[in-house]
Amino acid sequence: QVQLVESGGVLVQPGGSLRLSCAASGIRLIYETMCWYRQAPGKQRELVASIDGRSRSNYADAVKGRFTISRDNAKNTVYLQMDILKPEDTAVYLCNAKPPYFSSDFGNDYWGQGTQVTVSS
Repeated sequence: QVQLVESGGVLVQPGGSLRLSCAASGIRLIYETMCWYRQAPGKQRELVASIDGRSRSNYADAVKGRFTISRDNAKNTVYLQMDILKPEDTAVYLCNAKPPYFSSDFGNDYWGQGTQVTVSS
């Protein structure tokens, strides 16, 4: 059974930094595109950052230059380094794994439960 477990979400002051982690089990992270999404109260879930199997990354405009996604396949873990945090970054952050096209699970994404990030003074 595939599980994604996020950690690292806390209350932080504006301008501060956090690093979120997403540890995977039941799956060997090699070719999957890994993503971080976030969902704030009353808002739609939005894609924050993604990194493919070749470690090519993409970011939402709102976080470009402040957030960095990375992956450590040996540890089966994906990270989201968040710097210069703003109150509008407050949300539940969710880890997502997209199986590659050649996988029998292609099209069936895996999701974690999420970790709460609150940016407030």
